[in-house]
Amino acid sequence: QVQLVESGGGLVQAGGSLRLSCAASGRALSNYVMGWFRRAPGKEREFVAAINWSTGSTRYGDFVKGRFTISGEDAKKTVILQMNSLKPEDTAVYYCAADRAARVRIAIRVYDYDYWGQGTQVTVSS
Repeated sequence: QVQLVESGGGLVQAGGSLRLSCAASGRALSNYVMGWFRRAPGKEREFVAAINWSTGSTRYGDFVKGRFTISGEDAKKTVILQMNSLKPEDTAVYYCAADRAARVRIAIRVYDYDYWGQGTQVTVSS
């Protein structure tokens, strides 16, 4: 079993930055992929970014366009999502997730992820 706890959400003005953290505990995570998803009001949950814990490879949603960076702090079992140049349309609940399957490419579908955090609210004002 894996437990995921997000932190770092809040209110920020457009153009600002936020740093989200996801602390993982439980089973060994060395072969997992850790990702971030978000759900805006009235929309489906969508893929934001993910990192393969063992290889360090990353993948981003198309809308990110270089604004977000995902990284892992192995010793702390923490995944960081650094979000810059935030826009009002980035307002959403952001969820941390873990995929335990070994895949050729990092998964971007919600149902490919096995464990989820409770989410943290990010609000970007215009």
